Amino acid sequence: MSRIVRWDPFREMISVRNQMDQLVGDLFQAPAGWQGNGDGGHIRLALDVSEDDNGYSVKASLPGIDPADLEISFSENSLTIRGETQAESVEENAKWHLRERSFGRFMRSITMPAAVNADDISADYEDGVLTLTLPKAEEIRPRIIAVRGSGEEAVAA
Repeated sequence: MSRIVRWDPFREMISVRNQMDQLVGDLFQAPAGWQGNGDGGHIRLALDVSEDDNGYSVKASLPGIDPADLEISFSENSLTIRGETQAESVEENAKWHLRERSFGRFMRSITMPAAVNADDISADYEDGVLTLTLPKAEEIRPRIIAVRGSGEEAVAA
């Protein structure tokens, strides 16, 4: 059975453009997590940021990093994580078949979506994962408002 389908030239142009974007993007994209050359450029630090009623959690995978080599700062509602990974010393005559691990400096700065209590920020490093806990400022935390009926005591909602 045959179907008659109306031809849409724009659909084909969009498809071709998407294919070209993907091709060009693949040509210029560095290996995952890497920015710079193979001689110790800048590493892109990937983050996971989540939120609950009490605050924010920021996680970064930093395997092999000495926590003493990390610099974490918070200013004007902006969190900044800095550090550097050192390359291992290798023999000059080594014949590499594959070398994908990256090394070098990294820095990542993010603006938090709401006010944070900077005095209570904590940082933990365990099994190669840096976890930052940023409590929300008291004035933006959700509160339960008691509702009173006529002649009754307040009842929590």
